Formats: sequence, C-alpha cells, structure tokens
Amino acid sequence: MTNKYDALKPYGSDSDDSGDEGADFDVEKLEPLEVGPGEHKLQYTYCLWFAKKGSHRPAEYGKSLHFVGRCASVEQWWTLYCHLVKPTMLTSFRKLHLFKSGIKPMWEDPGNVRGGKWVIRLRKNKVDRAWENVCMAMLGEQFLVGPEICGVVLSTQFPEDLLSIWNRTATDTTSTNRIRDTLRRILNLAPSTHMEYKPHCDSLKYL
Repeated sequence: MTNKYDALKPYGSDSDDSGDEGADFDVEKLEPLEVGPGEHKLQYTYCLWFAKKGSHRPAEYGKSLHFVGRCASVEQWWTLYCHLVKPTMLTSFRKLHLFKSGIKPMWEDPGNVRGGKWVIRLRKNKVDRAWENVCMAMLGEQFLVGPEICGVVLSTQFPEDLLSIWNRTATDTTSTNRIRDTLRRILNLAPSTHMEYKPHCDSLKYL
C-alpha cells in the first residue's frame, strides 16, 4: 500500500483493510480478525485512526478521520505499530487515535458522549515513549477499570504535544482517579506534573 497518509511509513502496510476514509467507514462490516496459533489475544479488538486537525464540527471532523488498521493480538499490534512513523516525525496538528473497535474517536459517539479524558502535555522528546507505553498499558488492561477505557489519542501541537486517554463515564470518579494514578505510574510523571480531566459534555456544548 502506498503512503496515502503521513502516519504511515513509506513502505506502507500489508493490511487489506487499512487506508479507508472518514468516520462513516463501518469497521464492524469488516471480517473478524483471526488470532493465529501462538499469538497473545487481546481482551478487545482495537482500531487505529489518523486525522489532520480541522474543524470540531462533527461532519467536517469526521471527514478528516482515516482508518489505518486493526489488531486483536499483541503480535498484530506490533505489526501495525512498526508500520507507523514515530509521533515526533509527524508534522504539527496531526492526531493518532487507538480506540476499541465499535467506538469512533469522536465526542458524540455513543461510547464517548457521557465520558471524558485525561490530558497531559508532553515535551517533544518524551512523546514517542509515552505514546508507546500508554498504548501498551491500555492493550494489556493495566488500568484495571474494566470496560471504562475507550481509547488513547496523541495530538501533535507546538511547542508541546498532547496525550489523552478517554473513558466512558465522566461521573465515575473511582475509575477516573484510577486512570489518573495509572498514567502517573506508567509514565513516571513527577508529582508536580499537571493533569487535566475534561468531560466531553463541555466540548459538546460548542458543537
């Protein structure tokens, strides 16, 4: 596959279902992913999306989303991951989204609409490792909040990047606090590091 989207390395991906455009693309219509013998199956199937930052209006933002690929095992994730450029190689105002299959990386998706996100600002030299560690923690169910986790988003900004993890229920303080504490641990954040929780309902007011 050619490098249609700049999230992919020039040699592309061997996946037949990567590179589909728009939030209207229905991942659920794809054939179920098979997990091969000896592979380590994930509890959930995850989908990777790429977007260029644009309007926050659902119709316009949905058009900017591109489905990159899926994974249902640890091995499938690493195959997909190795075909991506590092976040530090992306230009500013690009987004990578790794979300559970069936949940689109949009505020108004039914899986997200009552939820929120923890947001961390990261220096450019920290973002590659942080993105990898948070993705692996989510895939490995290290947050210990059951189905509360929806996905993780990396947003390239200037001069810092933003890393956020989305959950289903903004009012579930037990889960949101556990997510915060787990993020601090896996990213080895200093106690003084500022973390902000943003309910999606605050963003939806302006749509």
